[in-house]
Amino acid sequence: MKTNDVYTYRVSWSREDGEYVGVCLEFPSLSWLAKSPEGALRGIRKVAGGAVEDMRKTGEAIPQPLSAKKFSGKFMVRVPPEIHRQLTIQATEAGVSLNRLVSAKLSKR
Repeated sequence: MKTNDVYTYRVSWSREDGEYVGVCLEFPSLSWLAKSPEGALRGIRKVAGGAVEDMRKTGEAIPQPLSAKKFSGKFMVRVPPEIHRQLTIQATEAGVSLNRLVSAKLSKR
């Protein structure tokens, strides 16, 4: 496996550029434009690999892949008081905790 295979890549159409743009989430300053989605992915993977090699040579800290990070499953979300009230009512009506209701809503796609 190549060093750059562990990172998180996304390819999308850029209306502004009229091409596909490939990005690497762990390297937000990098991107690659191509006529095809496959070309954009190949390009950004190559650029990310080059960035990792350069960082290795210069002793810079290399970003940890999202796939290697440990997540606690906890995060705080601030919502307007009215939304909080509405969610609490929904949870009470459903007979579940507010946490369970919100988790279920977030997991729906």
